[in-house]
Amino acid sequence: MMVFHGSTDIVSNPDIVHSFRPLDFGKGFYVTTIKEQAEKWARRKADIYNQKPIVNVYEMNEDMTGLDVKSFPDDLEEWIDFVCRCRDGQMDYESFDLIIGKVADDKVFRVVDMYHQGIWDKERALKEIKVYDAYDQIAFITQVAIDRLLKFDSYYEV
Repeated sequence: MMVFHGSTDIVSNPDIVHSFRPLDFGKGFYVTTIKEQAEKWARRKADIYNQKPIVNVYEMNEDMTGLDVKSFPDDLEEWIDFVCRCRDGQMDYESFDLIIGKVADDKVFRVVDMYHQGIWDKERALKEIKVYDAYDQIAFITQVAIDRLLKFDSYYEV
């Protein structure tokens, strides 16, 4: 399967060392199966740093045997609590090699934030999230997972 990473750099040898802050699923190397989503991330980062937007393309081996994988296919209730814990700095994510699930894009992020601050209860937040298109993200938490599953294919400028 092909996956994409939006950046301002060519990342031919991805690692977890350069993950400087915990995101939805903690510190890790993030990719998506949706090319347009990676392009959006690349443009956003390029605008912030006044650099060129680059999308890195990888072949991802789907044989995850022996890896600790956490997946949030349709369970938004567990997903929203996990994302909030990661944003609070909790280290739940460190017990996994790979985490797969929905991404909190701009609209979803606002919903998560309203829930996280206690402004909305979980029921209201989950109802709101279901309205938005589903984007995905795959967070490589360990270098072992990266080394086993990702192979750099190419890159292109957006």
